[in-house]
Amino acid sequence: MSTGVLGERIENWRLSGKQEDFRGHDIHTFFQDGEGPLLVLLHGFPTSSYDWRETIRLMPDQKLLAFDFLGFGLSDKPRDHNYTLSWQADLTEELAGRYAAGGPVYVCAHDLGTSVATELLARDMAGELGLALCGMMIFNGSILVEKANPTLAQKLLRGPFGPLAARFANEAFFRRQFASIFSQAHPVSDQDMADSWSLMCWNDGNRLGHKLVSYMDERVVYADRWHGAIQRWTGDLKLAWGMEDPVAVPEVLDGLLEMRPDLSAVRFEGVGHYPQVEDPERFVGVLVDFMASSRTSL
Repeated sequence: MSTGVLGERIENWRLSGKQEDFRGHDIHTFFQDGEGPLLVLLHGFPTSSYDWRETIRLMPDQKLLAFDFLGFGLSDKPRDHNYTLSWQADLTEELAGRYAAGGPVYVCAHDLGTSVATELLARDMAGELGLALCGMMIFNGSILVEKANPTLAQKLLRGPFGPLAARFANEAFFRRQFASIFSQAHPVSDQDMADSWSLMCWNDGNRLGHKLVSYMDERVVYADRWHGAIQRWTGDLKLAWGMEDPVAVPEVLDGLLEMRPDLSAVRFEGVGHYPQVEDPERFVGVLVDFMASSRTSL
């Protein structure tokens, strides 16, 4: 049974989508019919597909899909689940397949979602992906963990006292951590912080942080697979980056470009970890251009 209190904006968001079943779990899903390839939007940690609301508003004619990974937002949050990125990639592949119906898929991925996205690239290279992936944009994800700068919350949740840190998580600490990853020019609003906290707390999801943050360990374990996918995938891959991100710092972008110098990259100056929230018009302009270039390259 669902627990927690949702404000009006979140309730409207919930009603705009629906619950899809995947392996016995309810996944909150938003689908918009429209033109072009199916745009699949993959959110980050610790937030949800609610991050994409302005992207969706600014792309009213685009066929797109946004959903909450298991354990996040308005999706189920089982306490005994092993929250692997491979499982989340299976979920992504299944939902995208349902809504693309055999048509082309373009993936736009942020933060945690970037590692789900690179797992999709690895599957595509191996001929194991059940999607017609026509292009991908990844942004502000700590893909190269050795170059990233995790927040204090991530360090605590990832450490030996992670379950205790999750148990005693509170809104005041969340607000301080969340506000710190936005740029000075585009600070997060009080309402957005309240919304994000309520979504985390829905179904006691704020008590699962130590499980959800395990994706950071997987980035180490599967580095060769996922870095290799970035280096060798022959499709249309592009990068964008908020250059004032204190977590997925610009050095991560530099490292990705050293790894593969031919990649196109757009730098959002004066923007922090959440370009799609901080400067949605600019963000969508870049995404639209990237998608258009992927179609012309086919």
